[in-house]
Amino acid sequence: MLDSSLFITAAALVGLVVGSFLNVVIHRLPKMMEGEWRAQCAELEGRTLPEAGPYNLVVPRSQCPSCNTPIRARDNIPVLSWILLRGKCAHCAAPISPRYPIVEALTAALSALVAWTFGPGLPAFAVALFTWVLIALTFIDADTTLLPDDLTIPLLWLGLLVNLLGLMPGLSLRDAVLGAIAGYLVLWSIYWAFRLATGKEGMGYGDFKLLAALGAWLGWKALLPVLLLSSVVGAVVGIALIALRRHGRGVPIPFGPYLAAAGFLVMILGDRLPAILRLA
Repeated sequence: MLDSSLFITAAALVGLVVGSFLNVVIHRLPKMMEGEWRAQCAELEGRTLPEAGPYNLVVPRSQCPSCNTPIRARDNIPVLSWILLRGKCAHCAAPISPRYPIVEALTAALSALVAWTFGPGLPAFAVALFTWVLIALTFIDADTTLLPDDLTIPLLWLGLLVNLLGLMPGLSLRDAVLGAIAGYLVLWSIYWAFRLATGKEGMGYGDFKLLAALGAWLGWKALLPVLLLSSVVGAVVGIALIALRRHGRGVPIPFGPYLAAAGFLVMILGDRLPAILRLA
């Protein structure tokens, strides 16, 4: 059997590499979506867009956002390169956002936590995938208030598949299917109740799909803890931001990051969550 400390270390190293790729996903996926929307609008209007080079998660190569110089492999080592370069571009010395190493370090830390919690085996690998998608969704939603279908829908189907294979302890496929259905309908109902009462939209459809995906992974019984945790934390953060005047009252606050964080906590804590909540 694989030594647990070796497994945790390997998970952290893999997490660093995955975190580097997640930075690409977080930056490029919204731009790819915007490009698709522009192309669809142009087609409906009978216009022809100018020819553009390929832009996806693979090409073009990563480059400095200031001088557009392609980043060399030795300058793209997760976390380490940013530290050695003192947070600056190797070519033009322009500052590089610290969020890049933060995402890489966060992915490594959470991957190690998953490995420590679940131990070697398929469940740990499945939950690592779950975690990586949640990290990408968190930062994309924080940046753009978008939760892309390209991430939420595969996450939902993957959750159903994982529970079909019986990888999540104590959960059945029935629990997962009910969780997906209830997760979507709960927020869908709240959305329409709020819209009918106020004439405004309180959240986006991406939130429905994300909670459905969490229900598919965690089962229907986990939905209440997820909603309670995400709502409380979201309310506290929102009030703090308004009080500090860093966020206008009329500016929407993305709910996806709080759903994602709550879903991850419920996944990691499992049956220990009720006892922890009672102590809190």
